Amino acid sequence: MSDYDSIEEIDINRDGAGMRIGIVAARFNADVSDGLLAGCTEELAKLGVISEDIRIATVPGALELPLALQAMAESGEYDALIALGAVIRGETYHFEIVSNESARGIMALTMDGLAIGNGILTTENEAQAIARADPGQLDKGGGAAQAAIAMTRPATAAARRPVARPPPAQASGSPTMGASPLDRGYRQNQIDVSPHHCPAPHWRQAL
Repeated sequence: MSDYDSIEEIDINRDGAGMRIGIVAARFNADVSDGLLAGCTEELAKLGVISEDIRIATVPGALELPLALQAMAESGEYDALIALGAVIRGETYHFEIVSNESARGIMALTMDGLAIGNGILTTENEAQAIARADPGQLDKGGGAAQAAIAMTRPATAAARRPVARPPPAQASGSPTMGASPLDRGYRQNQIDVSPHHCPAPHWRQAL
């Protein structure tokens, strides 16, 4: 990205050293998920994340991923999260339901300012899924790891103290008004929209 003299730039992060990473993997289409998980953990190691700072939770399928991710997020123990899974088109509308709703749940969590790498594959057939999960081919698991680490810096920078701006000029004879919400800077949304408390999933140490 080019440099601009008068504009602050927030570059992506490429260093995962010292970061705590939570991974949630869907076990449906297990062979594909195993490939995604292998590529993900390999890439995290390349980015400087040690195995002791990685925790892996498994859930039955893609629809269950957002709940486990939310439990990890609420624990406050992780700097970034990663979702892994595969949804392969079948003969019914179930493919669209699972693909859309799992993506919607994950997107809702990212809006709270948490860095999440989305490694859920949505493919037309098993061959496409295997090619994308294979670390030696398209390596979408590794890509999800890169995205999770990369987004930690923009997510942190977005929560910084708002830049102070001078109050707007008042027209002569007009009543004095306070600064508009834009002049005061954005405030962090602290409304808890969780419908209920989510029990923490069972973790296992990453190899």
